[in-house]
Amino acid sequence: MTLEDHVGDVIRKARLMTNVAPEAAAAAAGLTTADLAALEDSGRADKHLNWAALAALLSLHAGKLEGLANGWLPAEIDLGQWRELRKITTCEEGTTVNCHLLWDEVTREAALFDTGWDARLIFELIEQNQLQLRPLFIPHTHRDHIAAIAAIREKFPKVKLHSNTKRAPVDQRNRANDFIHLGSLRITNRDTPGHAEDGVTYVVGNWPEDAPSVAIVGDAIFAGSMGGAKDFGDLAKAKIREQILTLPLATLVCPGHGPVTTVAEQRAHNAFF
Repeated sequence: MTLEDHVGDVIRKARLMTNVAPEAAAAAAGLTTADLAALEDSGRADKHLNWAALAALLSLHAGKLEGLANGWLPAEIDLGQWRELRKITTCEEGTTVNCHLLWDEVTREAALFDTGWDARLIFELIEQNQLQLRPLFIPHTHRDHIAAIAAIREKFPKVKLHSNTKRAPVDQRNRANDFIHLGSLRITNRDTPGHAEDGVTYVVGNWPEDAPSVAIVGDAIFAGSMGGAKDFGDLAKAKIREQILTLPLATLVCPGHGPVTTVAEQRAHNAFF
C-alpha cells in the first residue's frame, strides 16, 4: 500500500471496525457500492463525496479524512538527530516491513525492534558499527514482524527476547513499569493491544543532545492510519490515545510499515483520532 491509496485503506478499516455495511457507507458518501469498492481499493473516486457524512458514520474525523484524500503526507524527518538509530526495511510477499536497530554510542550495546523478513541488513549494520546485540524487542508477533527471529537467535544465541505474548517464557514477557537501560538509553513499554492481542509500544528516551524520545509502535498506528482491528477497534483506539498520543508532541513514531512520523502529526492529521 502506498500513501496515495491510504485514504481507501483508512475507510475500509474504519468501516470494518464500526461494522458498517458497504451499502450504508456508500449511501452516506453519495456513491454506489461499486464506487465505494473502487475507493477502498485505490484511494481514488471520480465523484464528489460527502466526506462529513461518511466520516460521521465511520467514527472518523471529517476534516482529517478529507485532508488525507487531498494528499496529506507526513513531513520528511531527518533521522540524523538520533545518530544511533537505523530504520531497516525488507519486502516479501508484497509486504514491506520496518524494523529498527539502535545502540548506545559509548558502550556499543544494541537493541533490535522487530526482525522484518530478512536479517542480512541487520547483521551488516551490526558488523559495520561494531555492535553487540543485547535485547530483541517484539512489538507484536504477527508473522511478517518475526520472520527472521530464528536467524537472529542462531547468530546471537545470547540475545534476550522481550514481548507481550502469553506464549513466551515468563522471563521474556514485558512487565508493567519495567525499564531497561542500554548504555545511557532508557527503554520502557506500554501496552497497545487491538491490532494484535500482544501489541506493545516501546519508548526509548535519554538520547544524546536531548533528541526527542522514540516510540516504536509496531502496527498500532501508522502515519495517517492505524493497524486493522476489526473486532477490537474501540480497544485499539483507546490504547493509542492513552499510550501513544499522550507522549510529548516531538516524539518520533516508528511504525512497522510506512514512514516515520511524530505524535504531533498524528494528533493533527490522523482521521481515526
